[in-house]
Amino acid sequence: TRTRAVLDGDEWVINGEKCWITNAGYSGQVIVTAVTGKKDNGRNIVSAIIVPTDAPGVRISCNYDKMGVRGSNTCEIVLENVRVPRENLLGDEKKGFSQFLYTLDGGRISIAALSVGIAQAAYEKALQYSKERQQFGKSISNFQAIQFKLADMAMEIELARNMVYKSAWLKDQGKPFGKESAYAKLFASEAGFRVCNQAIQIHGGYGYMKEYDVERHLRDIKLMEIGEGTSEIQRLVIARHLGC
Repeated sequence: TRTRAVLDGDEWVINGEKCWITNAGYSGQVIVTAVTGKKDNGRNIVSAIIVPTDAPGVRISCNYDKMGVRGSNTCEIVLENVRVPRENLLGDEKKGFSQFLYTLDGGRISIAALSVGIAQAAYEKALQYSKERQQFGKSISNFQAIQFKLADMAMEIELARNMVYKSAWLKDQGKPFGKESAYAKLFASEAGFRVCNQAIQIHGGYGYMKEYDVERHLRDIKLMEIGEGTSEIQRLVIARHLGC
């Protein structure tokens, strides 16, 4: 976190930039993490502060030209001497970073659920196409090579869905869920990518064309391996939970 907030009387003065912010273009307010001081050990104190998007000094631009998930609003936020009341501090001034990490854990469940949905759509299209596409006098769904692909796709989607349900249940019950949300996000996003890739393969040349939509699912699912922490970060999170 490089954004900084300094108390000036009864107001926070915030300066910094944020990128890849989802739905900022539609939001009436955003929660900004900012460095507000130093701990005794020299590390930064990170706080969470509520900032109205119409406050003077807030500039939001939503001009990213993305590969996929193009229906989602993704923006950059620039904060230049933005002043908000002192009471806009969210929670404990010294716990903004832990709040941020907890939010990430929950967001990983959402990304996992998105991955399952995209994969399910790609799988259903591939299954339907395999029953319609004729080769050598019969539908390609009769060929073992295609059947094995569809079987693997269905299996991975079901396993990913169950992991999403488990991590969401743990969160709803107020139980620790950080490791499980990382499991869900990592497995669902990578399995989803495999499913979407095979959906294109089953479609053959048609799968490469926008007309059949499965190419869009592959473009969309790629973000799931990146957002809310990359696959590499998920493996680090899991390793730390394991005590490595």
